[in-house]
This record gives sequence, C-alpha cells and structure tokens, in this order.
Amino acid sequence: MAQPVTSLSFSAALPRLFGIAFVHGFLIRQLAAREVEGRYRGSLLGLLWSFANPLLMLAVYTFVFGFVFEVRWGVRVGDAPIGFAAILFAGLIVHGLFSECVMRATGLVVGNPSYVKRIVFPLDILPYVTLIAALFHAAVSLVILFIFYVITVGLPPITALLLPVVWAPFVLLLLGLTWGLAALGVYLRDIGQLTQPLVTVLLFLSPVFFPLTALPEAMRPWLWLNPLTLIIEETRAVLLWGRLPDWSGLALYALIGLVVAWLGYWGFERTRRGFADVV
Repeated sequence: MAQPVTSLSFSAALPRLFGIAFVHGFLIRQLAAREVEGRYRGSLLGLLWSFANPLLMLAVYTFVFGFVFEVRWGVRVGDAPIGFAAILFAGLIVHGLFSECVMRATGLVVGNPSYVKRIVFPLDILPYVTLIAALFHAAVSLVILFIFYVITVGLPPITALLLPVVWAPFVLLLLGLTWGLAALGVYLRDIGQLTQPLVTVLLFLSPVFFPLTALPEAMRPWLWLNPLTLIIEETRAVLLWGRLPDWSGLALYALIGLVVAWLGYWGFERTRRGFADVV
C-alpha cells in the first residue's frame, strides 16, 4: 500500500529537511550501517576492504604519478613524489564522496520498492542514509591520507580540524542533489545513464590532477562553476597547506547548498505521491 503524502509547502520544506534527521536519527544510522556492511558481505576481508581499496589506490597514485611520470605540483609538499600523491588523493576523496552520492541517487527509490509501498516508512530519509554511508568511506580514506602524511611529511597542520566546516556546505549540496535525482530517477529512468559521464566530466574539469594556476587566467573562472572546485581547493588548504579557508567563498557555497537542499527536498516531497504507481 502506498504511503499517503500530503502537500508540502515550499516554506515548510526547509525546517522539515533538517528535522527528519533528528526524528529518524536512529533509523538512519541503522540503515547506513547496514548499507556499509552489505557492500562487503560475503567477501573474505569484509569491512577491511573499505581500508584496503583506498590504501591500494594511494599506493598506485604514488608510484605512477610520483615515480613514473615524476609529476610535481609546484608547492613545497609537492616537491617530492609522495607529496603529489597526497595532493591528488585529497582531491579524489572529495570527488569520490560526490560520485557515490550522485551515482546512487537515481536508483535510490526505484531500487527500494518495498520501502515505497510501506505506509509508515519515511522515504525522505534515504538520501541521509546514502550520504552517511558515503561519508564513512570518505572518512576511511581521510584516515589513510593522515597516516600517509604523518609518515612522509610530518604532523598535519592544525587547520585540518576545520575540515568539517569546509565540508558542511558540500554536504548540504549533496543532500539536495540526492533528493532531486532520486525523485527524477523514478519518472525519468534515463537520468541514471547521464550521471556516470557527468561525474567523469566533473572529475576532469576540477583541479584534481592539476593546480588552478596551471590554467590560463581566462579559463580559471569557468572551473569555479564546477561544484567540486572550491571544496577541493579548500580541503587541500586546511589539510595540506595549513591555510585558513576562504570564508567568503564557503559562505556563498553554503547559501547555494542550502537552496539546492531546500529545492531538492521540496521537489522530492511534492512528487513522491506517484512513486508507488510508477515503481
């Protein structure tokens, strides 16, 4: 039986999108833990794969870009091969978080038909579940990056403690995109075929493999339109360079992220009346 849905006004959507995280906090944590465990269920190493995969990738980046191609970033921490690997890995962690949320979003509702047909199940918590699971894997990668940094460079700068502040606006944006894409994925199944190339394009149009200073002045403003650019730059600033974040840039990003989350949640709630009929 489909879940009855009342009309949600645009103004009421903003407090509600935050409120559901508190009202259904226990359920969100349980589902997120189940999703993380389910990804590795049946494998020999189990949850250890969440550490083994990023560790292997970091080793590959260090060897290929640092020793084979001998790529340099042009700053002190990048003067050594290991330094470039840390810079590259930091950018890929941000992209990985974005990629996991966006790639899973389009199938979030259609992939859980049993939830859709339950009267009492709060469908709007599914993006929170996806986000927390993605944040878990990002946190594992960050731990590996910190260990790598300590071994090869030394203690990370004190500004690394500001990383949650840098990522908070990004989390808002991811929530909004996940709600919006989850709703679109129900009615427009082809949207799932567009997310993979889009995620790949955003990877190569963000400063993951190159510094912004490597581009001509006329091209740099276009890269700031990429939602990953600011977060990648500020993540490296606080984790590796020991610089304070760009507060004005983060404030603008937070405003945009809040609007996207607001619109995404409102759109999800307004369209989910027909989910059960389509799914």
